[in-house]
Amino acid sequence: MTAIEPDDQEEKPLDPAMESVRRKMVRLQIVSGAIMFVSLMAVFGAVVYKVMHSEPKETASAVTASGVPSDAPLAATVSLPLGFKVQSTSFSAGQLLFYGETVEGKNKALVYDLKTGRTVADVTVTGN
Repeated sequence: MTAIEPDDQEEKPLDPAMESVRRKMVRLQIVSGAIMFVSLMAVFGAVVYKVMHSEPKETASAVTASGVPSDAPLAATVSLPLGFKVQSTSFSAGQLLFYGETVEGKNKALVYDLKTGRTVADVTVTGN
């Protein structure tokens, strides 16, 4: 086998230009490691905050997205104008639309909101 000389195992000092480059690389490695650590702690903090401040789960008597209780039917009374003839109805996002004709013969659309329990829009429909 070949014998390794002890002089070859020791590192020789770097020239000043290479030593400057090595120092810059070590400094860059320390700065990027610190940035990664701070970023990781920010993500970890956000996850802990989100878990600690999450909304409680809805129970069986909770209100659905439309504002209607899920465990009991909603009872409401809508006051339409006298003589209003309902031609069609529609329901969307907790609101009822009544489309019909008034006593004067005008076409109207009335929007009733179940959450607030009142008429939120009274639209007169005219044709060209």
